[in-house]
Amino acid sequence: MVDRPGLSKGEMEIARLLWKIGPATVRTVHNAASEVREIDFATVQTYLRRLERKGYASSKLDGRIRVYAAKARPRTVIRETVNDLVERLFGGEAMPLMRHLIEDHGVNASDLSELRALIDKLEDQEAPE
Repeated sequence: MVDRPGLSKGEMEIARLLWKIGPATVRTVHNAASEVREIDFATVQTYLRRLERKGYASSKLDGRIRVYAAKARPRTVIRETVNDLVERLFGGEAMPLMRHLIEDHGVNASDLSELRALIDKLEDQEAPE
């Protein structure tokens, strides 16, 4: 696991755009971000530089234009972020987080079915042969 600083809300928003659109210039990322909310070009540029500095993105020059690309995979970033959250808020215990999500955000029938299937799979893996 790579030890890198966490992402702010704005940095995560820009990282998601990089994952979605692939390698892109600041202008391309700014245009995509502007479809969702009003954001300055310079702010997008700052976020991209921070993502690169923190190890979540890389960049290269294509002529005179800098092109940014995601360096970390979405699944990896999600895992790191959730692990940090569980450690900081719940002392490393996952059950309080799961309880919070179920009680405060609810679970529909489809979610319950998926959760049961996951529990069954985990129980099968742990069962002695």
